[in-house]
Amino acid sequence: MPKTITLRISEDNYEAFKQYAKKENRKVSNAIETLALKQLESTQFADGLEMEGILADKDLLARIERGARQARAKKGRFVE
Repeated sequence: MPKTITLRISEDNYEAFKQYAKKENRKVSNAIETLALKQLESTQFADGLEMEGILADKDLLARIERGARQARAKKGRFVE
């Protein structure tokens, strides 16, 4: 179920969102949501080049697998 939030932004930023929304044929609220989700995705996941580097690093992959096995076995400790 969609949630309603209150967002306080400057007039300039609102106008920028409004222009973007008009150009993309969206409502302002949908434009803000879409842009926010794109930003989240770009910061939470590795891009293609990063993933290529990760997959090429055999030592890193071995350490990730070892950590995953320990987590499944509930061994080790979690660090925050």
